[in-house]
Formats: sequence, C-alpha cells, structure tokens
Amino acid sequence: MSILSLIIKREFIAKVRNKSFIVMTFLSPLLFVGLAAFVGYLSTMKSDVKEIVIHDESNLFVKDFKNSEEYHYLNLTNVDLKTLKDSIVSERYEGLLYIPKIEDNKALSSKIQYISNESPSMSFIEDVEEIIAQKLTTSNFQKAGLDTLAIKNAEAKVSINLTKATGEETVKGLNEIKVGIGAAFGYLIMMFIVIYGNMVMRSVIEEKTNRIIEIIISSVKPFQLMMGKIIGTSLAGVLQFAIWAVIGGTLFLVASSLLGIEMGSAASTAPQMMPGSDVEFANKAQLYVNEFLNLPLLTLILSFIVYFIGGYFLYSSIYAAIGAAVDNETDSQQFLLPIILPLMLGVYVGFFSVLSEPHGTVATVFSMIPLTSPIVMLMRIPFGVPWWQLLISVLLLFGTFFFVVWFASKIYRVGILMYGKKPTWKELYRWLKY
Repeated sequence: MSILSLIIKREFIAKVRNKSFIVMTFLSPLLFVGLAAFVGYLSTMKSDVKEIVIHDESNLFVKDFKNSEEYHYLNLTNVDLKTLKDSIVSERYEGLLYIPKIEDNKALSSKIQYISNESPSMSFIEDVEEIIAQKLTTSNFQKAGLDTLAIKNAEAKVSINLTKATGEETVKGLNEIKVGIGAAFGYLIMMFIVIYGNMVMRSVIEEKTNRIIEIIISSVKPFQLMMGKIIGTSLAGVLQFAIWAVIGGTLFLVASSLLGIEMGSAASTAPQMMPGSDVEFANKAQLYVNEFLNLPLLTLILSFIVYFIGGYFLYSSIYAAIGAAVDNETDSQQFLLPIILPLMLGVYVGFFSVLSEPHGTVATVFSMIPLTSPIVMLMRIPFGVPWWQLLISVLLLFGTFFFVVWFASKIYRVGILMYGKKPTWKELYRWLKY
C-alpha cells in the first residue's frame, strides 16, 4: 500500500503543479462566463437590413408587409418584372416577392414566387407564407359572406397556469430545465473522462517510449503503477472540479445580486418594490430560481462526484491498457472509438429519452448500464430517482470498474514492455489469457 500511495502522490503532485493545470483551473470559469457574455453581446447586434422587393400585380398584399429591423419591403409593382429580376441577379436587392394577378385565391396560393440568389431562411419564408395565408383566408371569408370581425373576436387564446398538487405555482419548460441541468453535469463527466483518460494514456505511452517503465516496474507491480496513475489523476480532477464549483457558486451569487433576484425569505418582498412589467419579470425569475432550489441539489452534487469517480476509474483503466498496448498516440486511435461510442450513446439517450419519459424503460435501463450510467442517471436525478435505483446503478458501476481493472491489468502487464509492433484486437484477447 505504501508503494501505491507514493505513486498516487507522485501523479497527483505532477498534475497539480503543471502550469497548464493551474492556469486552466482558474481561467476556465472566467472563459465560460466571458464566452456566454460574448454570445449574448453578439445576439444583441443588429444584422444588415435586407431589402425585399414586392411586385404585387393583385395589389392585395403590399400593405400587409411591415418593415422590421432585419427586412425592409419595397413596393415596386410598377417596375417591369424582368428589370427587377435583373436587379436580383446583380445583387441590388436581397430578393423579389412576385405575386401574380389571379382571381381564384386557391390558384393564387400556388403561383406566388420568391426569387433570390441565395436560399432564404426558413423563418422568413414561414412569415411571408403566414401573411399571405391570413390575407387569403380573410378574403375567402368575405367571399363566403362571413363576418370576419366576429370570427376574429371569437378566436380564443389560451395560456394555462401551471400549479403543483400542493397548490404552489410552477413554470413552463421545467422538464427542459431539469434535463439541461442534468445534461450539464453529464457533459462535464463525459468531457473530463475523455480529457483525463487521455492524460493517463499519454502518461503511460511517454514512460513506455522513454524506457523509464523498464526501471519503474523493477520495483513496482504493473497493477500498482496503473492504479496509481488512475487514482492520482482522478484526485487532481476532483480538486479541479471543487475549485470550479467554488468559483461558479461565487459567480452565481454575484449574477443573482446584479439581476436583483433575492434568495430565501427576502424574495417575497423584492417584487413589490418594482413597478409594472418589472414586477412580472421579477416574479417569473423568482419562480425559476425557486424551482431550481427545489431540485435535489445535494443528491445531484453527491451523485456527480460518485459518478465522476466511478466513470473516470472505469474508462481510465481502459485508457491505461490502451496506452500500455501501443507505442504512440497515432496507433491508439483504432482503439479509442469503442470508448467514445458509449459516452455518445449516453448523451443521445439522455436527450431523446429522459426528456420525454425520465422514468421510462429506456431511460431507466441505460441509467443502470455502467458505460452510460454516469451521463443518463445524472439527467434523471433532477426528476427524482428512487434510492434503490441509484444504489443499484452505483454498485454496477463500481463492480464493472473492478472487473475492467482486472482484465485491463492483464493487458497492461504484457503490453507495457512490448515495443515496435502494433497490437491487434486478436493479440489483446490473447494477452488476457496470460
């Protein structure tokens, strides 16, 4: 045990003292915040105004197209159609909306054209189609002798207020928020499994190619060396996550104070101090904050740590075995795809199954499978998961880890001293029998 602890200490100190590790530990949260702010700034920037020419031979629709910040409509019905098409080719205008003169509305609806050099956005075409459809529908009502004003007044707009069985008001899109929170934790696990797993693999390859490993294993068993690298690197990862959690929590509190969102008992009095629409916005924001605070945050955080350690141990043992089997990172590429596929599968299952049916068969099964449970289970936890499912999932994860370590150590033991030959899947299977 003393030898293993020395290896763990050596790996941990080597990672923590690395300049890139120190810089990225404190810089990454700021980069994420800066990136989010930059994206928000870009979204507020106004794009160039696009001029759309309208050639309406029916003179029915011109007044229905209103200018916006993105599109300006020009009524050039009196200009020759061929001249307008030439101006589109020369890129003088963004596009040309041609509406022929046809008395039959049904025939007209299929004869309207939009002419441009580049394909327009789907949202723009849908908006144009909606404007024309509403006009033709009103015209059809008038031709049929129907009272269009009465029909418009009879239209009902429904906005359902969501409440819990306990009588508390809730918000729309709560399931999407829960999946988003779980997905953020699951994505972090996937990202750092890949990052730190590759770090373990590169460390093994480096020691192997430098022939240092021949000296090390003269006094250390290969299994101890592999476990020392895995545990030491995982401890560095946990430390990095802890620092990020502290920085992230601080940034969250600062953002909350800047946005005027109060926590706890003071929240109920804050909206009363704000006039008009500000009160409604504050109430909505406070509802989202309250729903966030009502999530099983402690379970989510603890599960994140457990699944991070278990998932990392599981995949890193495979990475270490691959590093021992190859001589360079190029040769390792053929073995990495089977590692990445389960992680990607977990992400897809999480988004497509957990969102629609978090307690369904597919979501439940994949939250138990060790290769996908670190991602899928974290997406399910915000919806409330029975403790026995969590217990079974964790036991299966760590049980599989010990099994994978057992056969990975066999590959590690043989491959760590082999040079100059690319191993095949068949040879790796043969090493398991040694």
